[in-house]
Amino acid sequence: MSARYCRASGVIEAAARLPAALLLMLCLLPAVPWLLPAARAGDGPQVRRLADQALQAYGESRFEQAASLYARAARSGDVNAQYNAAAIRLRHQTRQPSARQAFDWLRSSARAGYPPAQYLLGTLLDYGQLLPQDKAAATGWYEKAARQGHVDAALAVATQYYLGRGAPQDYAAAARWYERAADAGAVAAQYMIASMYESGTGVKLDLDQALHWYTAAARQGDVAARGQARALTERIARERAS
Repeated sequence: MSARYCRASGVIEAAARLPAALLLMLCLLPAVPWLLPAARAGDGPQVRRLADQALQAYGESRFEQAASLYARAARSGDVNAQYNAAAIRLRHQTRQPSARQAFDWLRSSARAGYPPAQYLLGTLLDYGQLLPQDKAAATGWYEKAARQGHVDAALAVATQYYLGRGAPQDYAAAARWYERAADAGAVAAQYMIASMYESGTGVKLDLDQALHWYTAAARQGDVAARGQARALTERIARERAS
């Protein structure tokens, strides 16, 4: 991730106060998630057909056609289509619908409980991208999505609690959300919860749990986690031999 984005998220200014693992994780967070999920199994046949056509058009860079197809499904109240129509417009890949309509659809999808929309809305509010910055509201949307199993949202809300950004600083709450994201395979969360178990921050100090999570992150290719796991293995061996 670029230094520009790290500055935008306030990480560089706060670097002296942050653990290296958290600094790295914040710099790797996506500025805006633009994943366009497929239609959901519960959608009606017409919506599924429109979504399939829209996704194909999007994949072939026919953005105006994709936006038009998603908009047709969005007007029926389908939350997935509302999210997708908004995402294409907010990414400036099409001039339709209007920006105002895109935000209205995004909010409608989020309020209806669609986790990707909740996470996207939270991200826009968190970093003041396209919307006035509101970190408290961002935390609320992250948490709504995280409670439905959205892994990136769990990682994001954990970081809000860890930093006291848009929420009271609460290391115990941060640890719970990091561990939930870690259970789902998020490497950054695995590293963070490992460091918290190693230092006893927000959780009871537990070197075995720390080693477990460092090892899990290392197995996914995290070089720093591999080094931490090696060092912690040696520390545990020394302490148990004494």
